[in-house]
Amino acid sequence: PTSSGMAACSTVTLLIQVIEDDKAKTNEPFVTGVRGQAPPLVTTSFHVRDQGNASPRFVRCTAYNMPCTADMAKQSQVPLAAVIKPLATLPPDENPPYMVDHGEGGPIRCNRCKAYMCPYMQFIEGGRRFQCSFCNCVTDVPPHYFQHLDHTGKRVDCYDRPELSLGSYEFLATVDYCKNNKLPQPPAFIFLIDVSYNAVKSGMVSIVCHELKSLLDHLPRENPEVDSVVRVGFVTYNKVLHFYNVKASLAQPQMLVVSDVSDMFVPLLDGFLVNVNESRQVIESLLDQIPEMFADTRETETVFGPVIQAGLEALKAADCAGKLFVFHTSLPIAEAPGKLKNREDKKLIGTDKEKSLFQPQVGFYNNLAKECVAQGCCVDLFLFPNQYVDVATLGVVPVSTGGSVYKYTYFQAQTDQERFLNDLRRDLQKHVGFDAVMRVRTSTGIRATDFFGSFYMSNTTDVELAGLDCDKAITVEFKHDDKLSEETGALMQCAVLYTSCSGQRRLRIHNMAVNCCSQLADLYRNCETDTIINYFSKYAFRGVLSNPTKAVRDTLVNQCAQILACYRKNCASPSSAGQLILPECMKLLPVYLNCVLKSDVLLPGADVSLDDRAYLKQLISCMDVADTHVFFYPRLLPVMKLESGSLPVAVRNSEERLSKGGVYLMETGLHLFLWVGASVQQELLLNLFGTPSFSQIDSSMINLPVLDNPFSQRLREIIDSFRAQRSRYMKLVVVKQEDRTELIFRHFLVEDKSASGGASYVDFLCHMHKEIRQLLS
Repeated sequence: PTSSGMAACSTVTLLIQVIEDDKAKTNEPFVTGVRGQAPPLVTTSFHVRDQGNASPRFVRCTAYNMPCTADMAKQSQVPLAAVIKPLATLPPDENPPYMVDHGEGGPIRCNRCKAYMCPYMQFIEGGRRFQCSFCNCVTDVPPHYFQHLDHTGKRVDCYDRPELSLGSYEFLATVDYCKNNKLPQPPAFIFLIDVSYNAVKSGMVSIVCHELKSLLDHLPRENPEVDSVVRVGFVTYNKVLHFYNVKASLAQPQMLVVSDVSDMFVPLLDGFLVNVNESRQVIESLLDQIPEMFADTRETETVFGPVIQAGLEALKAADCAGKLFVFHTSLPIAEAPGKLKNREDKKLIGTDKEKSLFQPQVGFYNNLAKECVAQGCCVDLFLFPNQYVDVATLGVVPVSTGGSVYKYTYFQAQTDQERFLNDLRRDLQKHVGFDAVMRVRTSTGIRATDFFGSFYMSNTTDVELAGLDCDKAITVEFKHDDKLSEETGALMQCAVLYTSCSGQRRLRIHNMAVNCCSQLADLYRNCETDTIINYFSKYAFRGVLSNPTKAVRDTLVNQCAQILACYRKNCASPSSAGQLILPECMKLLPVYLNCVLKSDVLLPGADVSLDDRAYLKQLISCMDVADTHVFFYPRLLPVMKLESGSLPVAVRNSEERLSKGGVYLMETGLHLFLWVGASVQQELLLNLFGTPSFSQIDSSMINLPVLDNPFSQRLREIIDSFRAQRSRYMKLVVVKQEDRTELIFRHFLVEDKSASGGASYVDFLCHMHKEIRQLLS
């Protein structure tokens, strides 16, 4: 055991080193034209130049060198997958995808497999026809698209056309790509606000109403100069629903109550969905009145199913797609469709029945989700629970429609308002497409077999998204159905058909070509661990729906041991068997895998609620690679010395890295912690908190005081920049050494043994080493 312990320890120091080495070697732009070249890590900041493959901001692969045969893939056990973020936001210095308009005829496609024109198509017969690189079928070039070829067989206009020279671009879609062959209406946003006792008492109702008045100026728009064409509507509810007529010609908003919630209908057509500018005075008057109207309510019961039905019916009546923003507080126990009961049972945890708690309690919401997707009705749910609300069931419609769930447990206005309002502002303004369908086509030899994310599938090929926003990623797994060849490599094309926020039908295309190999060593040389972990976490978190969590953890450990044993057996030099040998690009697989294994979903501590686990499971399902990276392995920065322009080098996530005289900032993607050691120098405390003594630091503060010194300014800048990179607002928690909050902070020191029994990194490495040796013997 000592030799493997030693080998393990020598492997341990690598994590920060690997991240820093990658930053150091990345100084040029990443040019996407080279087939099969792995991009820099997600922890490195870099500039991308699209020269024929999609930017890694849109597509990242687990392997950039795919095995040629199914047998080889099976032998290696490396998952073949891509994480696709079709509408990802690009940095300001990179061009968004160009829009290509081919007029009446629409985009040019292969006759047989329907792949869209892209840089991989081969023009033949002097340019009159093209051969599809996906299925090899030959298609005539329409006369208006004809162009001569140069001496290399390339079209002479190749570099003037985005679809012939770039990895990502958009086509303007024609009416044939629209529902019922008619161009879509602009989308609508409907706000549905719970006005039961808890919602009013916590301050949620007045905060939402007050914020919406200014937020309505920031509805999504294509062009900042033009007003948004998104219409809005308002509903409040408890046990019954109140619809509001906010027609511009009214002096006052009118309330219409629907108390028969068993058969939901919208009691008014004209005046429910309105243009903000036309109806502004009536809307503002309504938003001022709602908190007053319900100020003295005693109604504690709520409904939930009819609330979504109401929004859906309103969109149907207006014949448009859109988004419902639902602000909800409690388990819907009132008599109505979709009524739920409290089923939180701690005794089931760790048993074979535990999986039932992750499954929806009733089938009602699955059927409702299907109807929502058919209408292009996306649901975003903001939850403010004080006890169990059954997130596993309430989240079904948001998750199936491409929406989001936000959760503010024990919401308190003064400490949580900032986080909630930042989330709401971002959610309302972000780039989003409606009524979307995504299809992934591949070249002969592989095909997309499995999908993970927030969407609905009624068949095996079409990923349907009532809404798709710039933060959502879809992870796609590929399997062999034939041999691949090293010469041609493997191709994939992701096409997303969607309606923009101005009501325009578009197709966004992302193309990716990777290499193929017949030697295992080449596969192991060109993998990306962060993407593999994204795939494994989604695969495992979905697994808890049908298997005991222990079985899910065992499967993960086993598959990773097989990946590493295959490498050891086939690619490593036959050095001493006592050593743990890891492929260069998978050095960090064990440390990250251990973080997934001891996450709250798979190995919860005693204080982790069932709702928290269901919430995290839903959240991870649509994360991109950068998000899962920081979620499973948080970033821990020593901030005792700060220079402008550069960040301090992170330290490993372990208690032994924290010095009593230090201050550390930790980011998890959902939380920010500032850990302050008990013997920090006075000068540092003054610069940071404006107080010379450790005991005087107010640990309930949620923002650092604005002090006029370079240190304070720089640390606040860093915190702002971390927040800007994430899709959810991270509330700052100040953790004083030896304080109660240290328990929460320690939970994220993922290299240490966890309170719930998760292994430390060193112990896990030894365990992994043992598993690999067993497989080899």
